[in-house]
Amino acid sequence: MTRELVTLSPVDDLVTAEELFKKHRIRHIPVVQGKEILGMLSYTDLLRISFADAIGSEEEQVETIVYNMFSIEQVMAKNIISVPSTASIREVAAFLATQEFHALPVVDGEELVGIVTTTDLINYLVEQY
Repeated sequence: MTRELVTLSPVDDLVTAEELFKKHRIRHIPVVQGKEILGMLSYTDLLRISFADAIGSEEEQVETIVYNMFSIEQVMAKNIISVPSTASIREVAAFLATQEFHALPVVDGEELVGIVTTTDLINYLVEQY
């Protein structure tokens, strides 16, 4: 589980989100208000609304225009499933193996305390062997 989280607020913009994805080399960012999780934004979510890859040399400008057409709340996944910090690695792995997403927020009570990704699970397995 990653405890040092990069998070977004619902008032942040998608340009900021993309900068955070690239700067921290991550693919999922929890959207929070205080310590409560409201949703999850993935890099794939940004790719779904961006057609800039097909544009060419003016890609960055076009992406910014497209990103400014949407808010984080419009793009993020809202009905997220979370696990408590007491969940076992096996439980988390079994859950991620059966779902179509690759990150689970870890929530104790109403407070976001971490995130577990498929990459975290792979790294754990590598350390074990």
